[in-house]
Amino acid sequence: MKRISLLIILLGLSMQAGAQSKRKNNNKVSYAKGTLFGYWGYNRSAYTKSDLRLVGPNYDFTLRDATAHDNPSPIDLKVYMDFKRITVPQFNARVGYYFKDHYAVTFGYDHMKYIFDDGNKVLLDGTIAPGVDTVWSGTYNNEPVVTNRNNFHYENSNGLNYLHFELLRTDQWLRTRNKKFAISTSYGIGAGGLLSFNDFNFAQRFDRVTISMSGFALSAHASARFEFFNHVFLQAEVSGGYMNQTRVRTRPNDRSAYAKQMYGYGMVNTVIGFFLYLRPANGCNDCPHW
Repeated sequence: MKRISLLIILLGLSMQAGAQSKRKNNNKVSYAKGTLFGYWGYNRSAYTKSDLRLVGPNYDFTLRDATAHDNPSPIDLKVYMDFKRITVPQFNARVGYYFKDHYAVTFGYDHMKYIFDDGNKVLLDGTIAPGVDTVWSGTYNNEPVVTNRNNFHYENSNGLNYLHFELLRTDQWLRTRNKKFAISTSYGIGAGGLLSFNDFNFAQRFDRVTISMSGFALSAHASARFEFFNHVFLQAEVSGGYMNQTRVRTRPNDRSAYAKQMYGYGMVNTVIGFFLYLRPANGCNDCPHW
């Protein structure tokens, strides 16, 4: 009888420990250490005025106070739902890992588009040797001009791509009792490189998709995250920062032809993402704590 009683007691303790362990494992927290997450979504961006310097064979000039815009794809499910064309719109992709409660490091790919405005009212400053271009020729000293797309155009429409690492902090403000819905906010800072796919029309020559690592950027963001069933979330984010394109290649076969530019940017995006819990809440999978 003593053996049977002892067996019953041990069995009860084991079941209780297993239940406690299960409850701990089900207590998944999105911002806890060991959580991996990722997301995909789309953005709109805007840019400050800037001075665009263009250098090449027999020309070196600057277009001051230039304006530009982004280039969002039309709202068409054929574009956004077709995996062969999913990278055509301006998109955001990111993966991150919480190395400490509330704190994560991420790697992101922000695909933006920078389109030099047509009819841009700028100041032309610099030198263009005679015979290089049929419209502009000679030495200019901040002379007002209005650009024409047929004669001059500059854009990174196949990609002003910001590849960056980011450090962020997340705080959770609301979680339902059944733990199936939560609201969190995050903010962070980042830095990384700029990968440019450049189109350039000047001097009766239009070159497309000249690829280069063109500079660097610094950024900051704030976001609101709506979490569902511990594994899926929707997020709205605003971000902005500073971009310095120190050398954008403009001609595919001429490394002496390049552009330089510095400007600020702002971006809003909406994304959908996921959580994977690589480290259980109790730190040892389903082992009981006696």
